[in-house]
Amino acid sequence: MAVTAAAAMVVGPATAVAAATPASGHAGLDGLEGLEGLDGLDGLVAAGAVGAVAEIRDGDRVWRGVSGVAAIGSTRPVPVASRFRAGSLTKTFVATVVLQLVDEGRLRLDDSVAVGGHRVTVRRLLDHTSGIPDYRPTLVLPPAPEFLDQRWRTWTPEELIARVAGGGPAEFAYSNTNYLVLGQVIEAVTGRSYADEVERRIIRPLRLTRTRMPGTDPRIRGPHPHGYVPIQRGDRLRLVDFTEWNPSVMGAGGELISTTRDLNRFFAALFGGRLLPRRLLREMRTPGVADGRYGLGLAWRDTPCGTRVYGNDGDAIAYQSWSFSTLDGLRQVTLALTPDFSADLDDAVDAYLDRFFCR
Repeated sequence: MAVTAAAAMVVGPATAVAAATPASGHAGLDGLEGLEGLDGLDGLVAAGAVGAVAEIRDGDRVWRGVSGVAAIGSTRPVPVASRFRAGSLTKTFVATVVLQLVDEGRLRLDDSVAVGGHRVTVRRLLDHTSGIPDYRPTLVLPPAPEFLDQRWRTWTPEELIARVAGGGPAEFAYSNTNYLVLGQVIEAVTGRSYADEVERRIIRPLRLTRTRMPGTDPRIRGPHPHGYVPIQRGDRLRLVDFTEWNPSVMGAGGELISTTRDLNRFFAALFGGRLLPRRLLREMRTPGVADGRYGLGLAWRDTPCGTRVYGNDGDAIAYQSWSFSTLDGLRQVTLALTPDFSADLDDAVDAYLDRFFCR
């Protein structure tokens, strides 16, 4: 849901980048041929990705596939069990912890928090109606070469929040700052960091063994594709390997590292009632504004065939991911891409998701 300047930028056709040689593969789940081959993950790579990995679940059947390469200039395929930076999918994990604290009576959605001289409720932080501006636009972002100077810096939530003024009730305005504040709320209530609480309440109980909150660790530990950012070099844009960097700049709004398998397992558990009671799941699906498509850390989309699917998407500068599920948890798609920034991939991804959910 959070789109950074790096992801929103399209590198024009005059900017040449090294081409990825597709190397597709899949395992299991016969009967989903329409999502394989050139009209599936291979098509996404052809549309503008270095590599792609997906897991699709249809009842008890599972299909896992990859396409493209793990690194530019290599023929090594994307690992099927790839770890990747999941960006704003972190917000759904953090929101789940907040709602668990509500369920325990340790916090209320109407409790207010002081931010920059204004007071906003927990609910308005969760559904992005707080009016607090997003801190991301205040940072140096690609394609500015100075962006690379910050890659190892450790940021604190306090200094990132201080970069923007406080807010007040507003229409929906997506702001990563909201979730930095919620991370502080979790710590104030529990005495432990939001990352520790996500680990204790979600990652360990669900056995999400390939999911972690890296904090300031710049590495993606385990098999993974390389991610890239476009950087201005003279009069040209060049793709720079940005796989390793200090994720503290994303914090509670986007630091999560995960896999397609673990994200599908998380959403199946969430919608299956293993993490929250039904009343709070209803709150999670309640939009902050009329006819909105974002509730309390949860997004949704309506497919052309009328099926509504729930989940979130994430942008972690060099990685993009989507995880959506029917509310009964029987049909799920989690997809991650390493974009080459030659095109905007949103339409191609939407078509990929729609083909499965509208089969």
